[in-house]
Amino acid sequence: MAEDICLFTKEGLIIKPPKKSPASLRILVLVFAMVCGVYIFSFCLKQTNVHTSSKFLNLKVNWRHCHGHSIDRSQTPYLHYPKPTTFSRAECACNPVRPFAILSMQRSGSGWFETLLNNHTNVSSNGEIFSVKERRNNVSSILSTLDRVYNLDWVSSASKNQCSSAVGFKWMLNQGLMEYHKEIVEYFNDRGVSVIFLFRRNLLRRMVSVLANSYDRYAKLLNGMHKSHVHSHEEADKLSSYKPIINSTSLVMDLKQMEKMVLEALEHFSSTRHIILYYEDLIKNRTKLVDVQEFLGLPLMELKSRQIKIHKGLLLDHIKNWDDVTKALRGTAYESFLHTDYAS
Repeated sequence: MAEDICLFTKEGLIIKPPKKSPASLRILVLVFAMVCGVYIFSFCLKQTNVHTSSKFLNLKVNWRHCHGHSIDRSQTPYLHYPKPTTFSRAECACNPVRPFAILSMQRSGSGWFETLLNNHTNVSSNGEIFSVKERRNNVSSILSTLDRVYNLDWVSSASKNQCSSAVGFKWMLNQGLMEYHKEIVEYFNDRGVSVIFLFRRNLLRRMVSVLANSYDRYAKLLNGMHKSHVHSHEEADKLSSYKPIINSTSLVMDLKQMEKMVLEALEHFSSTRHIILYYEDLIKNRTKLVDVQEFLGLPLMELKSRQIKIHKGLLLDHIKNWDDVTKALRGTAYESFLHTDYAS
């Protein structure tokens, strides 16, 4: 071929290289570029995966960092690490908080018991929050309220904010608790809420307290003010001066109804982590408060309350139609309620 002719010159032999097709050269460059692109893409993908794994690893390490070695692993489901939106927990962010709820009935000593709990440095018990009807209109409003409380975004005079070890409130059985018990039990179990049942053994004494408190709502015996709880013996004597008349005809049925509600509550919430307390036991035996503190995983403290008991002494001194009540209960399962059952 003419392109391969060798030329001889004076200086030496010259060999002309063969000419290559321009199309072939372009294909070669394209293939090379594709290979380089695939290599660069795979390298970047590996780097991204490593970075992502590193992020997840850091999150795991940070989460585990909040679980101290001293914490009993069996208690982990009942510990919560809130991230409130209203403030920063700062250095207390890794301090675990145990959510709780006091389930009770009106005039069963729950107000006095809650003041004892709030006397503890590390407890925030926020009162009877579902006494407001709007918060218990439906299950959605109930659950959103619970979220605010347990996320430390509920503000009350009892709130200790950052370094609370236990946070909760008291919930009366007639405040939507029984109506939506299935959803509430599921919520409690999902979030590890510890339940404290607080009831009165002597339901007749509870009835006296309920009637007297209802009377004072409009009578306002204390200088035109209604008080459900008092801090002086003078105030207690003034309120206890009123002696209610109890409907002896429906008395046994009324006591059965109260007893039934208590039993239903215990049954509905039996699957939760719970402790059962009775007002009379707390009055007679203050070591019960130690049991409560241990149940909530709290450092032990001596708990005090400024509240004064209103109806002290024998029950016959606080019921106007005592003879009728005695006749109605004699020979029934509730006859023992007629007698005092704890030191005055």
